[in-house]
Amino acid sequence: MATDQSGQLTEHKVSKWQRVKGWASPENVLAVVLFVALFYVPYLVVGYPVFILPQYMLFGVLALTLCLLWGFGGMVSFGQGAFFAVGAYAIGITMQRMEAAAAPWLGLLLALIAGAAVAGVIGYFLFSADVRESYFVLVTLAISTIVYVIANSQSDLTGGFNGMFVERASFPLPGGGSLSLASDLSAYYTVFAFTLLAYVGFRLLQRSRFGRVLVGIRENEDRTRALGFNTALYKTSAFAVSGGVAALAGALYATDAGFVSPSLGGVLFSTGVVVWVAVGGREYFVGALIGAIAISVLSNKLNALIPEYWQLLLGVLFVLVIVFFRRGLIGSLLQLPEYLRGRRG
Repeated sequence: MATDQSGQLTEHKVSKWQRVKGWASPENVLAVVLFVALFYVPYLVVGYPVFILPQYMLFGVLALTLCLLWGFGGMVSFGQGAFFAVGAYAIGITMQRMEAAAAPWLGLLLALIAGAAVAGVIGYFLFSADVRESYFVLVTLAISTIVYVIANSQSDLTGGFNGMFVERASFPLPGGGSLSLASDLSAYYTVFAFTLLAYVGFRLLQRSRFGRVLVGIRENEDRTRALGFNTALYKTSAFAVSGGVAALAGALYATDAGFVSPSLGGVLFSTGVVVWVAVGGREYFVGALIGAIAISVLSNKLNALIPEYWQLLLGVLFVLVIVFFRRGLIGSLLQLPEYLRGRRG
C-alpha cells in the first residue's frame, strides 16, 4: 500500500514537473522577454517610437489571426487585411455618425461582429462545400479586392481614395471616468494590453481541444473527419475568430493612427501579412508577432534610407527565408534546442 502511495506521489511530482517545463518552453520564455521589452519601451525612448510602435503591435495581432489559420489549420488567407479594414471603417464611421459618448465602444463591438460575421458566413459556404485550399486562397484574394473597391467607391461613407480621418477615442468606463487614447503614452499601453491579451488568448486556444483538432485537420483532414469531428465547423469557427480579432485590431489601429485608407483592405497589405507570418514562423504565435513588428520596423527604416528599393530587399529576404528557413526565422530559432538534443542523441 505504501509502495502504491509512493508511486502515485512520484507520478504526481513528475506530472507537475512536466507541466512546469511545458510552461517554461522556449516559446513562452521568448514571449515573456518580448512583452517585458515592449512594456519598458516608453521608459527608454520618447517621441516617434512610442507613437508608431502601437500600430506595429496591432499588425502583430493581425499576424496572430493568420497564424491561427495557416499555422494550425493549414488555411492560407490573403484576406486578413480586408477584415482589418472592415474593423477600421466600422469604428471610424460609428464615431463620425454618432455623437454619443459610447460611440467608441459601439464601434469596437460593430467591428468585432462585422469581422466575425463576414468570415463566418464565407467560411460556412466554403468549408461546407469542402473546397480545396487553392480555392480558399482565391476567395480570400477576392475578399480583399471587394473591400478595397467598396472603400474606394463609397466616398460618402469611407472618404474614398482620400481616406478617412478618425479621432483618438475616449472610452467611458463603468462608475465614471474614461480611458482616453489622446496621449501617445495612454494609447501605447492600451494597445500593449490588447496585444498581450490577444497573444495569451491564442496560446490558450492552441492548447485547448479546439487547437488540437485544428492541428489534426492540418495534418490529415480525412482522418480527423473519420474520428467524428465536424471539420467544416471547426474551420469555419477558426475563420470567424480570426476575422473578428483582425477587425478588432483594425478598429484600434484606426483610432490610434487617426487615419484609414482603402489600401488597408487591399491585396498588397494582405500579402504583407503572409510575409510577416512566413518570415517569423507560422507554427509559433510569438514568431508571427515578432515577424510583424520586426518587418514593420525594418520597412520603415529601409523606406527612409532607400525608398526606391526597400520592397525589393524585403522580397529577397522573404525568398531567402522560404528557401533556407522553412519554419521561419523565429520558428527555426525555437527548434534549435530540439535539433541539438537530436544531434547529441
